[in-house]
Amino acid sequence: MITLEPIARPGAPLARRNPVAKLAAAMLFAFPLMATLDPVTPAIAIAVELAVLPLFGVHPGLLARRAWPLLAAGGGILVTLVLFAADRSGRVLLDAGPVVVTSGVLVTALGLVLRLFAVALPGVIVFATTDPTDLADALVQNARAPARFAIGALAAFRLVPLLGQEWQMITMARRARGVEAGRNPVARLRLFVSTAFTLLVGAIRRGTRLAVAMDARGFDSGMPRTFARRQRFVTADWLLVVGATATAGAALAVSVALGVFRPLVG
Repeated sequence: MITLEPIARPGAPLARRNPVAKLAAAMLFAFPLMATLDPVTPAIAIAVELAVLPLFGVHPGLLARRAWPLLAAGGGILVTLVLFAADRSGRVLLDAGPVVVTSGVLVTALGLVLRLFAVALPGVIVFATTDPTDLADALVQNARAPARFAIGALAAFRLVPLLGQEWQMITMARRARGVEAGRNPVARLRLFVSTAFTLLVGAIRRGTRLAVAMDARGFDSGMPRTFARRQRFVTADWLLVVGATATAGAALAVSVALGVFRPLVG
């Protein structure tokens, strides 16, 4: 079952920070990491992210369960580059017929996988430590986002767990009617595509009904709205944003100092 509720201790120092501050810090921390292909910079960034994890009140095991798609994506990138990379420079480490693994391929693959983790983990940590309602309130109050956008995003975020439940219901309903793929891989693929399309159609219909209901309740009226919970942006929030930016810059500086910096362009 899909769950997107916060998994952090509410009293953790960084978990209590303003949601907009955490989101801005994650974006500013991840953006400089996209400028290099070397594995050193993202490795330093990942070490920093894991080091501050206790300050967010998140247990590493819970974070691993929340971030398991990253592990699958990283494994896919590694296998794809090892098998199909055009650049085979460097020392040959494995030569098994059509599969040739060189040190250059491994360095490139390692850099991409580490960069994926370093860029995505801050976002995972932010959403794992932030209540969606607080995030929507902070977007409207502190980031001056339109209320229709913020509350619509909140509603969509709350509805995501229903996708897993509906997938199970569609699968069970088809199984009750005798629609099964058995061991045929082609039939399995066709059944998967058909189920995904049915889920997509249901999501679009629910989104349309939700949009009409929001407009009927005046979310697009343009009138000033009141807030039940105030979201304050204090000095500690600014320090989090500045600290994240400075840490990302320091990681790049270490990479340049070690002579391993590989710019993305050029």
